[in-house]
Amino acid sequence: MAKNKFHDGPGPSQRQLRVGELIRRSLSEVLARGDVHDPDLNRMSITVGEVRTSPDLKIATAYVLPLGGKGKDEVLKVLARNKGELRRLMGKKLGLKYAPDLRFQLDQTFDQMDDTRRMLNQDAVRRDTEE
Repeated sequence: MAKNKFHDGPGPSQRQLRVGELIRRSLSEVLARGDVHDPDLNRMSITVGEVRTSPDLKIATAYVLPLGGKGKDEVLKVLARNKGELRRLMGKKLGLKYAPDLRFQLDQTFDQMDDTRRMLNQDAVRRDTEE
């Protein structure tokens, strides 16, 4: 059975998970310390919830959210504008052979948790779950 070059089985490998978590921590530190020379980025508080890497580790997608959830579109623009410098800082910090290309997406998990909480608090759903 031939492996699909884009998908490495049922889920990410241990290596992908490990490198993704290393990138998440490093990116969080860089953003918190204000290491990037962009005043727009440095005035924002950004949470990096998760980083997923491609099987070949050449692409890293960071799921981010501004503190308080305000200014989501602006955060993505500012991060995209600074992705070259962020990539360079990540490469130095992590000591990887190749620094992955960074991509940024909004972290939807908090919105999904709120939706689930709202659904579970509906009277009809609560009646069904309590029985």
